[in-house]
Amino acid sequence: MSTSTNPVIAFAGSHRIAAGQLALVALKAKELLDRNDNAAILIFDDVTSEQVEVDFRGSAEQVLQRLAASDAAAAVPEESPDSHEPARGPGRPKLGVVGREVTLLPRHWDWLNAQAGGASVALRKLVEEARRHSEQRDQLRRAQEYAYRFMSAMAGNSVNFEEAARALFAGDQAGFALLVEAWTPDVRDHLITLANRAFSVQA
Repeated sequence: MSTSTNPVIAFAGSHRIAAGQLALVALKAKELLDRNDNAAILIFDDVTSEQVEVDFRGSAEQVLQRLAASDAAAAVPEESPDSHEPARGPGRPKLGVVGREVTLLPRHWDWLNAQAGGASVALRKLVEEARRHSEQRDQLRRAQEYAYRFMSAMAGNSVNFEEAARALFAGDQAGFALLVEAWTPDVRDHLITLANRAFSVQA
């Protein structure tokens, strides 16, 4: 990704150099690169752990200008080919209800039509119930993926990496902490923060 609206965190090698809003972090990284153009800078979205790309060419002002231009471009919604055409078909658009085709077997339609409020109301209730049941599982999966993404990028060659990954996905918080204890402090501390988000969902 080229920019981020979330806070970010930057590392030079395995050492954290800055954290916060992207523009401020980029300036810190730029200062380091101006002193040492061989510095290996990686910037991560603090929520998703996706790497954030910054073009550090030119002056600090030019770096900020490119970031601002990228933010402005990202804020403009993309138009679909039919974005100017009025909505058509069934549904109640003013209420946010959209009509779509649903293909079911006859016995499914028979059951839905026999429910209070008819098929549409019954389907909406079923979807909402499924969303409630899967919400915690989805949150856990995302939190684990975000921690593992950072872990792979910054500690993929570290001792006990595979064991720590298994502990992360198994929800073994104490075991995970022990396995990463010897890792580089800045990497370890940020990883534990990310992993704890996953462990808290399971608690």
